Amino acid sequence: MNDFELFQGTSFSDLMKDVYHNSKKKSRQIDSLIQDLKPFIKNIGDATIIAPLLKDYLEVSVKNDEQLIKVAAIVQKLASAEAKGSDNEFGLSELEKEQLMSGLTDTIQEIQEESDRISEEIDSKQSTFPEG
Repeated sequence: MNDFELFQGTSFSDLMKDVYHNSKKKSRQIDSLIQDLKPFIKNIGDATIIAPLLKDYLEVSVKNDEQLIKVAAIVQKLASAEAKGSDNEFGLSELEKEQLMSGLTDTIQEIQEESDRISEEIDSKQSTFPEG
């Protein structure tokens, strides 16, 4: 099961390692971001600008993790079906499986783009605060 190849050079095990390491990395990045932004919050007005950005960033992070977990669950089901020698274990044709994986890939890409947008917005807001 862990050796089930998703695409050339990437196995299910590789995907799970990426999910784990991305989650840990994201946690460290969020902690670092919060620490970096603390000196810029001098009054309630500053907090009202920064807090929604942090909230958005955290929400995107959670959504990204949820999507990766969904992808992993689907891959696990597909791998189990393949191991049992059934092409239609879940009532899905090969075309339907490909479409499902493509849709998930698109969703993950959208989440990444939203995450990048929020990061850019945070960076631009950071530059509006004077160095403390």
